[in-house]
This record gives sequence, structure tokens and C-alpha cells, in this order.
Amino acid sequence: MSRSGALPAPDAAPPALPVDPDRARLGRAIEDYLAYLRVERGLAPATIAAYRGDLRDFAAEAGRGWDSSPELAQRYLEVRSRRGPAVRGAPRSAPLRPTSLRRRAAAIRGFYRFAFGEGLIAVDVASHLDLPRQPRLLPETLSVEEVERLLEAAGGGAGPLTPRQIRDRALVELLYAAGLRVSEALHLDREDLSLDGGFVRVIGKGDRERLVPVGEIALGWLERYLVEVRPAWLAIAHVAPARGGPLFLTERGRRYARQQAWAAVRRAAAAAGLRVQVSPHALRHSFATHLLEGGADLRIVQELLGHASISTTQLYTHLTGERIKEVYARAHPRA
Repeated sequence: MSRSGALPAPDAAPPALPVDPDRARLGRAIEDYLAYLRVERGLAPATIAAYRGDLRDFAAEAGRGWDSSPELAQRYLEVRSRRGPAVRGAPRSAPLRPTSLRRRAAAIRGFYRFAFGEGLIAVDVASHLDLPRQPRLLPETLSVEEVERLLEAAGGGAGPLTPRQIRDRALVELLYAAGLRVSEALHLDREDLSLDGGFVRVIGKGDRERLVPVGEIALGWLERYLVEVRPAWLAIAHVAPARGGPLFLTERGRRYARQQAWAAVRRAAAAAGLRVQVSPHALRHSFATHLLEGGADLRIVQELLGHASISTTQLYTHLTGERIKEVYARAHPRA
């Protein structure tokens, strides 16, 4: 304190860092694009979050010239396609996987197409950006016999079943019977399932709704779960549930989580002695493959899976040579 008794003046605030106007303008344009995807395109929150991460990574390295030339975006994607240099003793960064690189390129090209269409930039940068070639990744599938072993193991095999085993068996049966994504199954509410009608109402990617039939065996396990297990767990929550509450619950009355469902499927796969790594999505792949092998129309399978494009469904047409020979021998009049 000074002799006059006055308190010393506080330290002056540090000077504000200068704001790069080009970078700030890019950030605003990206937020406008994400709002467009959410409001007008109706894309799912997970898709928008992925695009946000991709575009923020791009914006972190972009600067002057982002709005007047494709060179900056082309150079960014080229760097992301190969290993980066070691920095201060850290290992070299790995390149993006082909699917991730393609998604990032699609996010950047879509952003530039939006910016040009909205008059935010004067150059059609998007027309100079090519998407990396889509790799043909064959989905991991199980044979019918392997699926049956997995389903039996999910229910604990022979003997009395615990409430958790009944729930997990009902979930795994539904994943295979309806070909649902695990996120779709876990977001179901009780009102989305019709035992009498034999179908589930699913909200898929892009908020697209579809009705998917469910087979009798899966319906039987779902009914058993609903009668023997779910009421007691639902009562624990002590809350009046909207739309009947979550279809799949934990023992504490909460919605079953994605990680818990993955763990349940992996436990069943281990108990069934399956050597391949099995995920909930493998049941969706198996659902589609077994339908096509049974003679189902590709367009029908597309509708059941909720694919926006039939090109996605065509990945499941990877029938073996023996299967093709079998169909040819049965169908061709002079085989």
C-alpha cells in the first residue's frame, strides 16, 4: 500500500492477440454450413459432429487464400493421405484411412459447394476437388450356423436364465432379425415395437423412418423380456416414461448403452467359440447377406437396411463362387 493509503493499480491486462480476419471468416462460413446441414438437410447429429471435426481440422491449417483457390484444400488432403514428418522426437503421424480421407474430402467439398452457392466466395473451389476413390470393403459376416451359436450363447445356453441374459438374448435376436444398427436398436422406445404387428419403427440416419418386420423367434424373446424382466427394471427409475420408456433397459432402469451392448455381443461370441471378432454390426451384415443368399431382392434389402443409396447395399452382393454356381445350376434351363 502506498503512503497515501491508496491501493496499487492492478497490472494492465495483456494485449489481445490479433485476430486473423481470413481465419475468422472461414470459421463463420463453416458454422453456416453446419447449420444448413442440420436445419435444411436434416443430417443426424453424429454426422454433423463428424463434419464439424473434419472442417475444424481443415480450418486450423487454412488461412489466407482459402476462398480464392483450391490449392490450399488440395494440399491439405494430400498431406492427410500420407505419413507426416516426425516432430520433436514424436513418431511420424499415420495417414488417414481411405474411408476417413474420403469423408474429410467430402466434408470440405460440400462446404465449398455451399459457400459458392451462398455467395460467400467468388470461386467455385469445389469443382476442382476430387474425392479419393472409395475402397471396396467387404463387410464381416457370419454363417447361419455361427449366428445360431452366437444367439444361443447370448442367452446363456442351457439352464435357467438371468434377467440380464434374457435382455441380451432379446437384443441380439432383434439385431439379427431386423438388421438394425446397434444405435437404432438402443434408441427404440417401447411404443416403437409392435408385438401384434410383428415390426419395429426405426429412425435411421438422416432422421429417415422405416418399418422393419421382426421374425417370430425374435418376437418371442422380446415378449419374454417385456413380461419377465423389463417391468421391474422400469419401476426402479421412478419416472413416468415418455413413449413407454426405452425398450432396452439396464438393471437401474436406464437406457442400455452402446458400450454395454457391444460387450454383451462380444461375451456371446467368446462363449460361442467364434474366432472372428464379432460386433453388433456383424449381425446387420449377416442379416443382409443371408437375405440375398436366400433370394431376396436387392431393393427390398435396401429398404430394410435404411440405405439412402443402393450402391451401399451392393456391398453385400459378394457371394462366393460356389454359391453363384449353385444358383446358376438351379436357375438356368441348360445348366
